[in-house]
Amino acid sequence: MARYVRRNWADDAGQDIAEYAVMLAVILVLVVGTIRLVGTNANNAFSAVASSIQ
Repeated sequence: MARYVRRNWADDAGQDIAEYAVMLAVILVLVVGTIRLVGTNANNAFSAVASSIQ
């Protein structure tokens, strides 16, 4: 029984899923932030072009 407990205690296969979840969350935050920043800058650029055409 002690061997079974030690073997399962040392098993760290579940950590991989948690690490991937954290990496995915960080990537999503970066992507959303970049899209918001680029979207704001693109909106300003298109507004400037539209006002210069009129």
